[in-house]
Amino acid sequence: MKRILVCEDEDVIRDFVVINLKRAGYDVVDVNCGEEALRVFDETRGAFDVALLDIMMPGIDGFKVCKELRRRSSTLGIIMLSAKTQEIDKVSGLMIGADDYITKPFTTSELTARIDAVYRRVSMSVPRDDDLYQTIESGPFVLNLKSRTIAKNGIPIDLTQVEYQILEYFLTHAEIALDRNSILMHIWGDNYYGDDKIVDVNIRRIRMKIEDEPSHPRYISTIWGFGYKWSVKPPED
Repeated sequence: MKRILVCEDEDVIRDFVVINLKRAGYDVVDVNCGEEALRVFDETRGAFDVALLDIMMPGIDGFKVCKELRRRSSTLGIIMLSAKTQEIDKVSGLMIGADDYITKPFTTSELTARIDAVYRRVSMSVPRDDDLYQTIESGPFVLNLKSRTIAKNGIPIDLTQVEYQILEYFLTHAEIALDRNSILMHIWGDNYYGDDKIVDVNIRRIRMKIEDEPSHPRYISTIWGFGYKWSVKPPED
């Protein structure tokens, strides 16, 4: 059963979301504040696939809830819900561990499509039988397809599922320039409603975790006006 935690303080919006997600086949638990969201998550031992979090709430806001949930789980799908259209809100949410964002007002089709896309990524965290002992090595990195983890020089790197999928895509396409749209379609799917800036934010987040100098990346290089390329070749003198 697809289980989702909905945290929204506005009753009308929360009821609308809950009704439509139940119609889409989700088992929904809804709360009206951040404090309650964290309590329910802990009491159920994180028994959720996706969390939908409103940003602007009294008490603990959505950003803080997102950060706490991400600290508790790297596999939980997290979507931020905001009435604001400012880019800073979107970037801030993604940088602290959210997988996607939805801006109010939104349609039923957009809501379900975005949540379905995140749920599919979460479902992919279950290893396939043919992946049980497969690893991919690239320079100092070893990606484990069973545990869906990656280590650098033997030291594990803490990744969200989106970050892991991006790195898996890079490592299986090493030395190939990948345009933003191909990355977006591979990770977020053909029916993604957002824009390709979500790719850039996630790349920035990954660089902070894997690069020795994130501002001067060695492994994920930017192909200006096009996209990115993964390489472990030593830098040219």
